[in-house]
Amino acid sequence: MAVHAHPDDESSKGAATMARYVDEGVEVLVVTCTGGERGSILNPALQGRADIEANIAEIRKGEMDRARAILGVEQSWLGFVDSGLPEGDPLPPLPEGCFGLMDVDTAAEALVAQIRAFRPQVITTYDENGGYPHPDHIMCHNISMRAFAAAGDPDAYPDAGQPWQPSKLYYDVGFSMERMQALHDAMTSKGLESPFEEIRSRWSERSEKRRVPNITTRIACGDWFERRDAALLAHATQVDPNGWFFKAPLDIQRSAWGTEDFELAQALVATSLPEDDLFAGVRAPAADGTDVPASSNGHSADEMSSR
Repeated sequence: MAVHAHPDDESSKGAATMARYVDEGVEVLVVTCTGGERGSILNPALQGRADIEANIAEIRKGEMDRARAILGVEQSWLGFVDSGLPEGDPLPPLPEGCFGLMDVDTAAEALVAQIRAFRPQVITTYDENGGYPHPDHIMCHNISMRAFAAAGDPDAYPDAGQPWQPSKLYYDVGFSMERMQALHDAMTSKGLESPFEEIRSRWSERSEKRRVPNITTRIACGDWFERRDAALLAHATQVDPNGWFFKAPLDIQRSAWGTEDFELAQALVATSLPEDDLFAGVRAPAADGTDVPASSNGHSADEMSSR
């Protein structure tokens, strides 16, 4: 289960990993906390169009449907309202009723219900800074942590379904300084203009405020980068197809940094770091030498599928 704040976040963070696991037979559910109703239109070709601005909520749902189909994942909505990204000094207050102002314990119940219904072994979400300090990303982290702790507790949220305890929770690292440096060096070594120079400079300026991730798990997924990019481009209002994200040729990306990276935040099973599999410690070796899901929560391996 991948828990994300807005439609499009699932395609820019961990999408190739999800596509790889789908192709390997793993059931993957994306849970989207908000509808992205207050998101800016970032594609220059679509900016200023009244028809898009007036129907942004429905348009973003359609974009999510297309991205979901490309990745091959299941997807559900928690139904909270986008907070928007406040700008200015001082920052304006968040709009009344938005996700970022929800009580964490109250909002977590909807995610607990999703966990108990889907019964994932692994959950991915954001770190305490939200990956970047958007109020919806921070709230996504907060409810993910609360739900991970509560989902297996029969006394917590008794109306949200039968208890189920996931085994592991990860933070999606996304773009790290090391990854950007590797891609920058790979492009300049081939005489190509690097789109990462300016981005690296901005990250360096904010380094004191930025949490340095502890990358514990690297998933080799370069063969799924095309699916990742296609899914992201399906969110046409949110992506500039000529933007920096698509500037590095895929062969360079695969050779310079062919993984997506995660930080193991919670584990209720034994595992050895570093990992190359989100299910490390969850899978158990079968008699034929292949890996099958390990038993958990009183269920046998035969009763469980990889999720």
